Amino acid sequence: MNAKLVLALIVALQVSTCLCDMPVPDKELVDKYEEYKATFYKRLLNAYKRMQGAVVPMAEGMEQGAIVKEYMEQLQADPKMQSAVKVITGVAGELGPVVDKARSAALGLYGEYLRPYIGQSLDQAIQNLKPMLDAVMPADE
Repeated sequence: MNAKLVLALIVALQVSTCLCDMPVPDKELVDKYEEYKATFYKRLLNAYKRMQGAVVPMAEGMEQGAIVKEYMEQLQADPKMQSAVKVITGVAGELGPVVDKARSAALGLYGEYLRPYIGQSLDQAIQNLKPMLDAVMPADE
């Protein structure tokens, strides 16, 4: 019985040490990821601006729009809401390094194990989708 426990412990330790050594992503892969991420955020921001530009004039003409605007102003002035925003902002700031480390590990694993097999087809698919995304959600105004 003890031999089985010792063997299980040795295997568990080997697995845990193997999981600690994550491959480091290539600089080119990280740069490409950062470029795609920045473009995605630009697309979201422009879509939000277009949506806001379309909704605000409609809401101003409606009686409910004034009620919603007044409620939002009251909500922003509420001390409980301000403290909740501060707490959420603080937690997000603390989680930033953890997220960066996880992202780096995921990019390293992708670069090491998946990119040789699916990297070219994934890049081609992204390049084929760009014209459609530019028509629907352009990154530049």
